[in-house]
Amino acid sequence: MKKVGVAILGLGVVGGGTYQILTQHREFYAKTQNVDIAVEAVLERNRDRAFSLGVPEEIIASNIYEVISNPAVDIVVEVIGGVGVAREFVLDALNAGKSVVTSNKELICKYWHELERAAKRNNAGLFFEASCVGGVPIIRTLLDGLQANHITSMMGIVNGTTNYILTKMMSGGGSYEEILKETQKLGYAEADPTADVEGFDASYKLSILASLAFHTKVPLSKVYREGITKIAPEDIIAAKELGYVIKLLAIGKQTEQGIEVRVHPTYIKADHPLASVNDSFNAVYITGDAVEDVMLYGRGAGALPTGSAIVSDVIYAATHKEVKYATFKNTAEADKGTKFVTNFRSAYYIRMSVTDKAGMLAKITGIFSKYGISIGEVIQKRRAEGDTVPLIFVTHDTQELSVRRAVEKLKECDDITKVDSVIRVVS
Repeated sequence: MKKVGVAILGLGVVGGGTYQILTQHREFYAKTQNVDIAVEAVLERNRDRAFSLGVPEEIIASNIYEVISNPAVDIVVEVIGGVGVAREFVLDALNAGKSVVTSNKELICKYWHELERAAKRNNAGLFFEASCVGGVPIIRTLLDGLQANHITSMMGIVNGTTNYILTKMMSGGGSYEEILKETQKLGYAEADPTADVEGFDASYKLSILASLAFHTKVPLSKVYREGITKIAPEDIIAAKELGYVIKLLAIGKQTEQGIEVRVHPTYIKADHPLASVNDSFNAVYITGDAVEDVMLYGRGAGALPTGSAIVSDVIYAATHKEVKYATFKNTAEADKGTKFVTNFRSAYYIRMSVTDKAGMLAKITGIFSKYGISIGEVIQKRRAEGDTVPLIFVTHDTQELSVRRAVEKLKECDDITKVDSVIRVVS
């Protein structure tokens, strides 16, 4: 039976889960996959942490060079995070001819081209299933399950922290600020939650997934990004009244006009499959020209779900001699022949506070008409404070730039106190 040695860089939450799965399931993998996978080295500064996981002292390495010079190590698992030391260590491993498995979405998003170049040069594998959507096998599905299709679109809830916050807000659990504090106490959100709540994490993942789905490099710079920090209780109430749920969606589409990639809060119809994905769960809804609609759903983070994805890559690397790389020219920036759509089409929810006087509705709809925006629904709320009244509009599908221009024009009107919220809508 073939024996394959693994090194794990970092024994944090995910690294610890990976070590646990590999050691506990070693006999199972030997029986079902016909390969003996052994952890031959770990790199962890906190030796007490390693000992608490049952790591033998003799396999705890002091530095990366002990790991990559170890002839028993065939595959290096990077779960350090960040793009500093992690990038250096991954390059060191690839240049030493070791295949690499990583869960580091920021690293893959920003330096995939560089890492793949090193992997090719040294005939090493580069695997990153765990970088996107935790334990959900989205990358393997795109590479080895849906390759018969031209993927036309994907929509995903790919960040568990924001989905948990929005789920609680939709269920009446409190304001954004209140629920964020609760989420931090539960460990779902970091002390600095910026990467999650401002959409950076989801944007990294969309860049990777869109590149794989559409077979062309989709760099982070092409992803439109907007976070959830401006979602107000009034938007939650309106969503329920209109039959919508609010989700932070990562949306990718491939059309005749080009590729559009965007991350933003979205009103999505309550009967859409993604609307029922709650708490910290993730899901990706994919449409292919042959298979039509497919949805993958599961845990988007956590020690064992993410560890499951990492070990899946370890097993794949251990049992496949042929090394596969990107199906497209993998460069830092997009290929010159790839077109991107920034003026995409969507419906919009627009909430504003206006002076309560005759003719205001006609004035506002006149501005919308000037920019070619057709109104689907109008809701006028009872007077809130003073002389202002909330007005809500839901448009038909229209151009992004038309809405932006109309909103700027609305902000210039003396009788419009504030354009409080603009949220894109998926029917």
